[in-house]
Amino acid sequence: VQLQAYGGGLVQPGGSLRLSCAASGLRFETYGMGWFRQAPGKEREFVAGIRWSGGTHYADSVKGRFTVSRDNAKNTVYLQMNSLKPEDTAVYCCAAHLRGSNWSSAKYWGQGTQVTVSS
Repeated sequence: VQLQAYGGGLVQPGGSLRLSCAASGLRFETYGMGWFRQAPGKEREFVAGIRWSGGTHYADSVKGRFTVSRDNAKNTVYLQMNSLKPEDTAVYCCAAHLRGSNWSSAKYWGQGTQVTVSS
């Protein structure tokens, strides 16, 4: 199983980025997909997730600014990030979650992509 996140970069405060996570080696449509981030000196935290059914969940810190979506035909999950703030700076990674599991328990983890929000 491979999960590869990409799309990170340097963006100014108030800007937008779209992250993608391409999955292979698993029945993508049966997994919930989560996005997590880890800032320097901080613990990894849940950002957003989308269930196999399409239901979405967000951390309070990103509600109204971030949108998670998935394309099962492309085995890809996306994270659209708008109105970015410096505190959104972190390494973002995706994870695959078994049906019925909570977001704190992932079956597979992917490599991360750096997002830096700075002027």
